[in-house]
Amino acid sequence: MKPEEVRELILSKGGYVLSTLLSQGGQYAEIFFERVRSTRLRFEEGKVDEVSHGYDLGVGLRLIKDFKVYYGYTNEPTFENLLELAKTLAKGGGQGPVRWGLIKRVGFTPVKVDPDEVGLSQKLELLKRAEQRAREVGGGLLRQVQAVLADRTRRILVVNSLGEIAEDEQKRVVFFVEAVAAKDGELFRGFESAGGLTGYELFEETPPELIAEKATKRALTLTRARPAPAGTFTVVMAAEAGGTMIHEAVGHGLEADLVQKGVSVYDKSKLGKKVASELVTVVDDATLPGKNGSFSVDDEGVPAQRKVLIENGVLVGYMYDRLSAMKDGVESTGNGRRQSYRHAPLVRMTNTFIAPGRDDPEAIIADTKRGILVVKMGGGEVNTTTGDFVFEVAEGYLVENGKVTYPIKGATLIGNGPKALEQVDAVGRDLGWSIGTCGKDGQGVPVSDAQPTVRIRGLTVGGTEV
Repeated sequence: MKPEEVRELILSKGGYVLSTLLSQGGQYAEIFFERVRSTRLRFEEGKVDEVSHGYDLGVGLRLIKDFKVYYGYTNEPTFENLLELAKTLAKGGGQGPVRWGLIKRVGFTPVKVDPDEVGLSQKLELLKRAEQRAREVGGGLLRQVQAVLADRTRRILVVNSLGEIAEDEQKRVVFFVEAVAAKDGELFRGFESAGGLTGYELFEETPPELIAEKATKRALTLTRARPAPAGTFTVVMAAEAGGTMIHEAVGHGLEADLVQKGVSVYDKSKLGKKVASELVTVVDDATLPGKNGSFSVDDEGVPAQRKVLIENGVLVGYMYDRLSAMKDGVESTGNGRRQSYRHAPLVRMTNTFIAPGRDDPEAIIADTKRGILVVKMGGGEVNTTTGDFVFEVAEGYLVENGKVTYPIKGATLIGNGPKALEQVDAVGRDLGWSIGTCGKDGQGVPVSDAQPTVRIRGLTVGGTEV
């Protein structure tokens, strides 16, 4: 069936499907329709290494009964298939009470240059420009350049037994470059990315050459880096580092489903209590224009919202989807997200960040006698139950007597999320963003995270200096 035919089917006969879902009882029933157009190009060694382009369409049905989720989906969403799937999930037939079409919400992504109207040759040219600039900057030390461009148009329709109908059209563009430099038999990797809920006007503000230059310079910096020292240091995390630590070490612990399962260090006994320095305020905000984790409505049809989670060091709330909100007797915060129609929604972050403070970023460094400046974070691991984390430092420098001296390599940050937030003693007035795909329970969704320049006293740094 064509997308518009599926949409009209759901709007005209969705009530029958929802009634069937609720025929054997239940608290909530939902129909989720999704249609996606996606394109991805990878450019490496002067040629296109990968091209993928396609469409995906399907419908997922969800029933919540006794706080348990029953979920099924189909990529052949005829009325007969949907009704049969609903009967299977409900374990029977008949019709139950359903409210229909009382609340309608419609959203879209405002773009200047629509990804659906940009030709393949134009996209290829952006990749070529990135590679050319990387090779100009990298010179003889550069060994490899990989540039990837992906764009996606996603249309969703959510109707449910509460009488809500919500639609959203989301357009995203993502571009990243990985550069590999070599020196004395060692390989060094530099990475940089840009993108978000936007069209191809992204490259007017952030040209592909700029992304490639940053990635390449990062790799080149590592060729002259010294082994990182190990020990306890004052760590200054630059705004440019993005909010990887706040997302991983803190954000996941503020997702209500993890709190309810008892696997979050931020359990309910800590609500209303101090869990961080009074300089720290943590926000999750899906309403921010152009950010990678933004949308008009979430994947349950709930409007995007701004949520303050930690305010001046005090834990004031959690992120909720519909199911976790039902369990706690509160309203969803618009954090119900899913990878596709094949997945039931989960509590997920959107754009999560530490709010800017009042300190001058340069003054924070100047006031640091000896420490580590982290300019770019790498990968890592976090235990949400304890808050313990280990993160790689992709680009870092030693700070001595208030001055940035030389680059370091092989550094890791080791610590505990809540404790690290308690040890924050300076927060800059700047704010730097990074983008990514957040994984949870086998699902990936687009997110952004950010932080200002932040100084943390007494953080353990794992190094390679002997």
